[in-house]
Amino acid sequence: ILFKMATLKPISGKTTAVVHPLVLLSVADHYNRACKGTRHRALGVLLGSWKKGGILDVANSFAVPFEEDEKDPGVWFLDHDYVGTLFDMFRKVNARERIVGWYHSGPGLRVNDIQINEVFRRFVAHPLLVVVDAQAQQQGLPTRAYVSVDEVHNDGTPASKTFEHVASEIGAEEAEEVGVEHLLRDIKDLGEAGSLSSHIQRLFASLQSLESHLQVIASYVNAVATGALPVNHEISFLLQEVFNMLPNLDLQAFVQSMAGKTSDELLVVYLASLIRAIIALHNLINNKIELRQLEKKQEEGAD
Repeated sequence: ILFKMATLKPISGKTTAVVHPLVLLSVADHYNRACKGTRHRALGVLLGSWKKGGILDVANSFAVPFEEDEKDPGVWFLDHDYVGTLFDMFRKVNARERIVGWYHSGPGLRVNDIQINEVFRRFVAHPLLVVVDAQAQQQGLPTRAYVSVDEVHNDGTPASKTFEHVASEIGAEEAEEVGVEHLLRDIKDLGEAGSLSSHIQRLFASLQSLESHLQVIASYVNAVATGALPVNHEISFLLQEVFNMLPNLDLQAFVQSMAGKTSDELLVVYLASLIRAIIALHNLINNKIELRQLEKKQEEGAD
């Protein structure tokens, strides 16, 4: 069973890499201790296991000594003996966790990532690469997952290695969620108002991520239209699937449902404004009554 798990391959569109908060904290700690203030990047090993439904659960990680020449990307050093020794120690603690891939602090892919990925194939047949942006400037997921695939050329030249994107998300078990909540309490208040603001921030981050993806699609389509990039029929097929999933806004039933939903929400806003105005008028009337009673008492006291 373990051998079968080790030979499973992440597939774009079918596999989802679930990265746990412990991995993100470990990568951030590794980057802040070893690479902050420099142009170097942190690199380490990802541990986890496969679950049903094409879920690759990335639950743990550890740092690895790594150096590279900033001027020559082909010169780099990775202590693979250290990887094997430390993994044996981790396996004694949790035998279910296997090496599933590796990470680096990005912020994006580099030229020598394919060569480094080939080193990790000594430990797992199809390693997953997770790029964790340790200095993320925008809201959204700080992780991007990739898997190495063979790119076949139409001109008959030998196939080359390239990276293909794999869907990724942040997931946590109940114990991890409790720990993250305690950690966030030192950063911001998670009261009732905080939960609403957090929800709005998540929606805003989702819209920003959608906008960035649409910009990437638009730039790719423009590059193909101008002839800067060749036509890729697989990408065109996926884009057509996305367009087919868009709702038909001209349907009468959709227009009526949207109008009804908007009217219901505007009715709530109208009632809230009306109630607020009535309360303000009541407060004004009560204030005038109190002032008149106070003036009357003062007049009676003067007499």
